[in-house]
Amino acid sequence: MQTGSPLLLASIESVRPVYLIVMGVSLLLFAWRLSRSASRWAARLMMAGAILLSMGYALVMPMYEAGKIQYLGSHHGDTSSALAWHVVKLVSMNAGWLLFGWGLAVHAHLFSNDRKVAHSATLLPTTR
Repeated sequence: MQTGSPLLLASIESVRPVYLIVMGVSLLLFAWRLSRSASRWAARLMMAGAILLSMGYALVMPMYEAGKIQYLGSHHGDTSSALAWHVVKLVSMNAGWLLFGWGLAVHAHLFSNDRKVAHSATLLPTTR
């Protein structure tokens, strides 16, 4: 006798944690592949951000979706625990995107000072 419908496995609530885990792992793999061709500091920044983001997307967010961690607004117990997990989520996600974006910007040479200035040819009037 079946107690649940097989369509419940394909529901949004069931698929969302899997999607978050896949997104965290794929972001980590993408950053790892991109950091192999990057400079030293760009690779460090990208990988630090990707590790923080993958921790946030693959661990913390699915635990929120599964109900293992309670949201800050709807907690049923210890407020400090809900606040601590909220801080972990905020730090991992925001610092992760900051470091990952900073690493991408360094890799794209957006902060470099090696600007090539085009020198225009000025014609001086000749005096006869």
